[in-house]
Formats: sequence, structure tokens, C-alpha cells
Amino acid sequence: MRNTNIWLKTVIAGIVLAGCVCLAGCKTPKPRAEVMEHENKGNSLDTIESSSSRTQESESHGTKDTDRIVKNTNQLESSSREGSPDNTRNQKTENIDNVQDLEWKNKNQLKDTVTGIRKENGPEQKLGQLLERKELILETETGCYEALPSKDGAIGILVSTEFVKQVLEINVLEYPDGKILLQQGNISIRLQEGAREMISRTEVLSLTCAPYRRDNHLYLPLEAICEGFGYKAKLPLGSWRIYLESEEPYRDRSLPKVYDYRKVGRSTKVRDQGSFGTCWSFASLTSLETSLLPKMPKEFSADHMSLHNSFSLGQREGGEYTMSMAYLLAWQGPVLEEEDPYGDEFSPDGLKPSVHIQEIQILPEKDYEAIKKAVFFHGGVQSSLYTSLNGSSSESVYYNREKSAYCYQGELVPNHDVVIVGWDDHYPKENFEMEIDGDGAFLCVSSWGEDFGEQGYFYVSYHDSNIGSINLVYTGIESVDNYDYIYQSDLCGWVGQVGYGVEKAFGANVFEAKEEEELNAVGFYATGEDTSYVISLAHDVAGQDSLEHRKVVAKGTVKYSGFYTIPLKVSERINAGERFAVILEANTPKAVHPIAVEYRADDATEQADVTDGEGYISIDGIEWECIEDSYQCNLCLKGYTTKVNEQS
Repeated sequence: MRNTNIWLKTVIAGIVLAGCVCLAGCKTPKPRAEVMEHENKGNSLDTIESSSSRTQESESHGTKDTDRIVKNTNQLESSSREGSPDNTRNQKTENIDNVQDLEWKNKNQLKDTVTGIRKENGPEQKLGQLLERKELILETETGCYEALPSKDGAIGILVSTEFVKQVLEINVLEYPDGKILLQQGNISIRLQEGAREMISRTEVLSLTCAPYRRDNHLYLPLEAICEGFGYKAKLPLGSWRIYLESEEPYRDRSLPKVYDYRKVGRSTKVRDQGSFGTCWSFASLTSLETSLLPKMPKEFSADHMSLHNSFSLGQREGGEYTMSMAYLLAWQGPVLEEEDPYGDEFSPDGLKPSVHIQEIQILPEKDYEAIKKAVFFHGGVQSSLYTSLNGSSSESVYYNREKSAYCYQGELVPNHDVVIVGWDDHYPKENFEMEIDGDGAFLCVSSWGEDFGEQGYFYVSYHDSNIGSINLVYTGIESVDNYDYIYQSDLCGWVGQVGYGVEKAFGANVFEAKEEEELNAVGFYATGEDTSYVISLAHDVAGQDSLEHRKVVAKGTVKYSGFYTIPLKVSERINAGERFAVILEANTPKAVHPIAVEYRADDATEQADVTDGEGYISIDGIEWECIEDSYQCNLCLKGYTTKVNEQS
């Protein structure tokens, strides 16, 4: 999947589409060779680059003597970096020698403070008075999280699942029948919503309070967390903080050595793509379905995704993951399988999405720790292989049918999409057909039916050349009533990137409000890791000059590349018929093209409409140029609004 880009005064772009091209009668869409010549200006936009080029942008810094267009190889530009996220368990805290222990059963002798709970404002009070408060705040270095006293007034504290997942790195799985599974490393405990007991291994322990749901958010007994995972809660005298302490052996235990979706109720129905080149859509939807499990089982239509998108490819022509992203992020789907069954090469019009996708993370290449964490905490990770297999009955020198084990080592690019749904760090290297350097494999599911592998599942060695090179996980799935309107002009999504030869650039999309609305959120693609962003809003836009009069409404940093929906701190009122602009300032380390764009790059994107938007780009946020007029592109920048209640 590597390609070499030759930079000339004008560049003819070659494209290798890597997402997935199945071997069963489908082929990779061929690129459209194109020459775009732009007049050089002082700070003019110097590049439109593919969304997935591996070319190191840092090598091109400051290039001003050429205007360039390069279409995508679908290997997203990223710098894979080792290292773990901030570990809030190691944060320093105040002296806790003088403490009042929370009187829970089965206390352990623990040490090393990890995090705490804080009550905002108010005089010092005793524990009993503290628990009479309606709400507490869990305060960590990564943010504040809500906590509650137990619902019935018992001496106990309930903490949000968000806190448990993000701070303590304990996975929480909710089942339709109210059962709750908590996992960290090789430790598991089971709870039941409304029940004052926990099951740890075969032992049943009584709890002071039960899991409780409020406003559709689940809160868990802190007591159960302490008992099950070896924490001890302390309340320093004269303090509003409740500290959690942990023993050394419990550190860095968030991931088990073996994990399998089939054993925890997170496996989906195995599909069969048949003779169509639709593995890309099946992989995307399987990944999406696992992100909803076990609480919300759904089966989505690969027929609709592969036939009702904004691209010019049929089901027999293959496709790739950026097409899935564009389709889902445009709210074109997903629709339910029962509404559009697979295999008839027909998809009815007028079907509505079942959920709204608001965030998709693209994990760094070959970062197995990040992949495992995504599988553990979020859902199956869509990835790609090179394989000469094309179905359940085919053979390959790289596949051990008896062991359902696969490993390819070579330079051939991926041609098939699968979903990573588990792993085994001890999986024997002897199970593979070739000699490899070590044990370990990912558990994957394909779209070749249950006759393939272990009823559709198979193992791919950690040493496979391609597994883990492309990695998507769906991390933001919301109900269809989250917003009333989506404003966008990029139905083909992230096709390329633009920039000025530096890490920072500005983009602005102008929209006209349909009615009285509130702008609630803005969505954009981060084209590289550690992208920092500033989002602004401009009212009553009459032209480029209006963009200078803008108001900052959100800012922050995202760890991985991908698409992110950023809620505004405060919703902004937009009048009916008002022209408003959402403005993105993106700063992506080591990038020279930080802004994602849609344009007609090849046969797949030839139907992209670059006249349906009004977008501007800038190097400094002061001087702007129209991207549609000058470069025949649309900005990938969306706005989300809700209708204003007339009575409000």
C-alpha cells in the first residue's frame, strides 16, 4: 500500500485505492489522472493532497514553487507513537494521613492514591451530611464526572460509567436484561440493575446500594468497584475529597491477555458477501454493530450502504472505508437489514437512518495497544488484509484451514476488509503456515459466511504485514433525535487535504438557516494525530469580510485522526434565513495539509458536487479565498442544529 509521489511543477496524480477490493469479481477503482495548475501567490493554498497519503508532509514544509494535487492511497497519514495515555492513577494528591474510611465490608490493605471525589463549594461536613447532598463531583486530571449518593439514602456512593471507563479504565458492558459486566484485565464482576449484590468469580457479596439509572445514564456503586478491583475509598477529615487507593499489582491491568467477543455477548451475525465486492461495507457495519452490543443489538443493511451512497461504484466494483465514513457521517444511513435485505442489487429510496454516527476514530498504524483498547472499550476495529482467499471454500498458502489461522508477510497491498473482535497474546506461532517471529494473534470476523474458519471467525498473526495498518472504530453513536438538522456540503467526505505548507490552516463553511434554530455542535475531520482545534461562529455572513467577526465557541485537542463532533459550550441562536459560518482553525503536528476536503478525484468521486457549498480557506484567519471557485473543492466541515421551541 505504499506509493511514491513525484512532485513536479504540475503533478499528474496516481491513485491506489486500498480499503478493500474483494477478489470475487471486483476490482479497485482506477484513478482519474488530472492536472491542476494554480497561479502561485504569496500565501496561496499550495496543495490538495489525498486523505491517506503516506508521504511525510514534514519533508514538504515551505514548498511554494508548485501547486500540487495528489489523490489518495487510502493510507492515512499518521505518526505511530508508543506510549500510554495520561494515567490518573499516578497523580499526586494532598496528604491523606488523617482520613475517615468508608465503612464497607471486606476491606483490603491498599496504598497509592489514584483519584478522588470533590464536592464543589460549601462548608466542611461529616460523611453522613456529605451523602445527603444531591450530587457530588468526581474530579481528576482528565476532567470532572458526576456522582450520586445512593438513591434510598443508604451510606453508599454511585459513580457514573463514564468515570469508571475513562478514569479507572474498567470496561462496563450493559445487557438488555439489566445485567452489568465490569472487566479489567482478567478480573470480572457482575451486577444487576436495582439489585444490592455483586458476583465476583463464584462469590456473591451484598452491597449497600444498587446500580441506578437516571436520565438514561447508568451509575454504579463505588463500593462494588472497590470490592471487585482492589480499591479502597478514604475521606480525609476536613476535605470534600474521597480518595481511591490501589495496590501496586492492580496497576496497568486494563487489558486482559485473551479477549473474545463471542464470550461476552458482543459478537454479531456472520454475513456472507457472496460474489459482490462489498466486504468494505460489511466490515464497517459489523464494526458499528459491535459498538452497540451487548445493550442494543442491531443488524444494518450492507445493501443500502453499498448502493445508496454518493459514490459512483456498483456492488461488483469494490470500495473502501472512506466511503463508509462519508455515508455514515452524512446521515445517509445506516438503515436496518430488514428494510433493505442484501443480495438483490436493489435498494429502495426514502429509508431513514437507524442511528446517527458522530465520531469515528482512525487509530495509528500498527499500534496494537490502541487497537486492543478500542476493541475492549468501544467496539470491533475495522482493518484490512491482503489475501488470495475469496470465500469459505478457497485455499491459500497463507491460511491454515485446520487451525483457522492466517498470516501474510510481503509487499502486496490489502484487498479485503475484516473486523478485529478480540486477541490472544499466547496464540501459538506454530498454528500458522509460515515461520514467524513470535506468538500472538488477533481474532477477526470476515464476511464469507459461517462455513469459513470457526463459524466465520479466524486468527490473524500479529506479524501479518497488513493487519492493523488501517484501523477504524466507531466511538460516537447517537440516537436520530440528537439534532434536527445537519448542514454539510461534503457527501463524499474526506477525499483529500489542503494546506499552506504549515501545520495550521483555517476553513469556514457558510450555511443558511432553514428556520429559527440553535447551533449545538460542529463536526470536522482531524487529518492527523494530536490535532488541536478552535471552532468559531460568525453571524449574518455577507462575504469573506464577515468571517473576521467571529466568536470562539469551542476548542480542544483530539488524540487520533478521524471525525469528531464537538458540542458547543453554549448553543448559539440562529435566525431563520440567516447566513452563518462555522469556522475551524486546525493545527496538526507535522502536517502541511491539515484541512480535509471533498473533490472529484477519480471514478468513484466523479459525482461529487463542488457547487453545493460556500467554503473559504485561510492561512491566518484574516485573508480568505473561496475554495469552490479557486480549487473546485468542498470543505469537510459540518454544523448541527435543533429547532427553537416557539414557547422558549
